[in-house]
Amino acid sequence: MPNIERIEDFADELTAIRRDLHAHPEIGFEEVRTSGIVADKLTQWGIEVHRGLGGTGVVGVLKGNKGTSSKRIGLRADMDALPMEENTNLRWRSTIPGRFHGCGHDAHTTMLLGTARYLAETRNFDGTVHFIFQPAEEGLGGARAMIKDGLFEKFPCDEIYGLHNAPDLNHGEIAILPGPAMAGADFFDIVINGYGAHGAMPNLSKDPVIVAMTLGQALQSIVSRNVDPHEPAVLSITQIHAGSAYNVIPGEAKLCGTVRAFSDEVRVLIRERMRALCAGIAASFQVEISVDIRDGFSVLINEEEQSAVVAEVARTVVDADKVITRSKPKMGSEDFADMMQVVPGAYFWVGHEGSVPVHNPGYVLDDKILPIGASMFARIIETRLPAGAHA
Repeated sequence: MPNIERIEDFADELTAIRRDLHAHPEIGFEEVRTSGIVADKLTQWGIEVHRGLGGTGVVGVLKGNKGTSSKRIGLRADMDALPMEENTNLRWRSTIPGRFHGCGHDAHTTMLLGTARYLAETRNFDGTVHFIFQPAEEGLGGARAMIKDGLFEKFPCDEIYGLHNAPDLNHGEIAILPGPAMAGADFFDIVINGYGAHGAMPNLSKDPVIVAMTLGQALQSIVSRNVDPHEPAVLSITQIHAGSAYNVIPGEAKLCGTVRAFSDEVRVLIRERMRALCAGIAASFQVEISVDIRDGFSVLINEEEQSAVVAEVARTVVDADKVITRSKPKMGSEDFADMMQVVPGAYFWVGHEGSVPVHNPGYVLDDKILPIGASMFARIIETRLPAGAHA
């Protein structure tokens, strides 16, 4: 079953846009060039453009010319890159050190631009589409920033849809999971303030490195011994910082990391246990331990109705046997979940060639999925806002 023919006709142009964005990546809240390109393209296609929501966010507004429906649908793409190096030999690889579209947001932006162009040319729908180009998805709270700036008051949506590329699926496969589909996330910083001394005289210190090692082990007991085994959860320490010399016991050590779970109750439990362990170990070792745990992402919950829409539409874009409606939940997180806390919607994945996972320096996106994603978004609009419908 085909992509939309008109989108296929300008697929090469979409590839050129995507590769240009890839070569000029910008991290969260710094997407000045990217948002400028988005705004310019939307303007060229006759779409009403609004800038500045959430800092560098862009919203395009397009009304259909068929009927008088008051229904409004949001389509969302993220724009930011990751603060990491790219390790590929692509001709269009990143030209900016320490910046890399290692998660494929350049593709998501391009797909939504392809949808916007097609819908602007055809307007074969009845209602209003809000094209939401979001900054700072990678842990910086871009969705919440747009919501705080009045996204859904200024651009109300009755439902909303988002997508992500998926190198863990085969090319052309589309996966949608009704219900909890991606974990909620917290980020934490734990600072241990001890007392430094000479490395040969540890008895004169209150060694924060020993405390950090003890605390790191203790924190791992939370998931294995406090969380119900039927509840998926992860606590990962991803950074350890302490010391600067071979013969100096430092005065401070720091642990940083993330917590993931599909239940807000589990997340609360883990936070409470983390603070209790830190307090207990601080007392045991006679040091001070400060704990900062931040709510990063909500649990992403796909609504049944909108999930069924995605599955139905997918069968018109790819072969029916490539539509996966019971994929496994992902422990990764996605701040589109915060938009879905306000507006019912669905988030789906589009598979592509290549086995290197996202967030890996060697990740390569398959440009052949650009018209698939654009066609998915476009057909969702034409299905949910059919021409001739009315409020």
